[in-house]
Amino acid sequence: MDAEPRFPIGRNTILLAATLTCLSGMVQLAVAVATVTLVLVTGIESILGLGPAIFLLAAAGAALPAGRAMDRAGRVPVLAAGACSGIAGCCVTALGCEVESAVLVIAGFALVGVAIGTVLLARAAAADMYPPHRRARGISLVLFGSLFGAALGPLVFRPLFAGKELDTEALVLPWLAAGGIMALGLVLLLLVRPDPRAIAVALAHDAGDVPQRAAPLREIVRRPGVPTALVAAVASFAGMVSVMNLTGYIVIDHGHHQADVFTVISLHIVGMYALVLVIGELIDRLGRRPGQIAGLALMGLSTLGLVWFQSVVWTSVSLFGLGLGWNVSYVAAASELADRALPAERGKLIGFSDLLSSFTGASLALLGGLAYSDLGVAAFALGATAFVAVPAAWILLQSAAGAPDVRPLSVK
Repeated sequence: MDAEPRFPIGRNTILLAATLTCLSGMVQLAVAVATVTLVLVTGIESILGLGPAIFLLAAAGAALPAGRAMDRAGRVPVLAAGACSGIAGCCVTALGCEVESAVLVIAGFALVGVAIGTVLLARAAAADMYPPHRRARGISLVLFGSLFGAALGPLVFRPLFAGKELDTEALVLPWLAAGGIMALGLVLLLLVRPDPRAIAVALAHDAGDVPQRAAPLREIVRRPGVPTALVAAVASFAGMVSVMNLTGYIVIDHGHHQADVFTVISLHIVGMYALVLVIGELIDRLGRRPGQIAGLALMGLSTLGLVWFQSVVWTSVSLFGLGLGWNVSYVAAASELADRALPAERGKLIGFSDLLSSFTGASLALLGGLAYSDLGVAAFALGATAFVAVPAAWILLQSAAGAPDVRPLSVK
């Protein structure tokens, strides 16, 4: 029996997608002003990569424990806890800007990072609700909600900065607004029922799969298809966020206004999610590994463009391409990881992938900030290009050596 008539999968998908709209709005503000916020509060320009690194390290620290908790307690309670962390983080950051306290700002950034690392695991909830032959499309449907978060920059945050001098006082209200947006996300999450994990169990039962004990993580990561998917996920996510999080500072350093950053970041988010429905369908049809290779290659071409681009228009084009390449490679990698895990393993495998991705992204943000400060944008862009191009070549060589695209895991 199909699980669709028995469970409100469409309703849950819309609610999870809308939750990622709210997360996307909060993340857009964080990306646009994190570097500036910390530099203004501390007065130290050399730490411009520290703000993004805090987000990513906190996200890395939260991802695997949150994934394990999701496998035990269900998806919704853990995702809701992540949303609460985001609300608190935005409010603490706003307070830190008001009183010019670096300690409070860093604490707020850490809480926001925990929210990002936790709520992004909605991908596991999406994978739970769809059978393997529709799984990439299901993940894409939920990720598609993030596209609408791109509108929050121009519509909500840009007016809050218009006509104001960029100082700590000007940052208070935007951070409070981001907390309000995440509060809406919490409400949406609490409306998701039944828990997607219950739907995954029902789908497995309908397919005749016999429930088995979840395997240890060290065993799961050795399954065919998992190593290449992990490499693609880490390279695409870390490469994308390290560039995205430093873009705000780069745009301002090129002589543009803070408000212009939201134009660039909004188009980047459009690139990340505008074609996600089409891409999910293609990945289901053509295979996971070709998507991983093609996406990473497009990311490399896009970051290479930053060597020459300085205008808002062309920087936006480059960031759009970066987002689109991430979309292709990341959906392909996430789908393959979901395929290779049982419902009781899916949260920890995707959480482990996010841990590696966020930790690597944090390291790249710090190194990228130093490279940009000491060597300029060309060194930063070339390093980012190499970071995604080398894994693409390795995965291509794996395919050429006879490691085929693997079929979804089915335990009978």
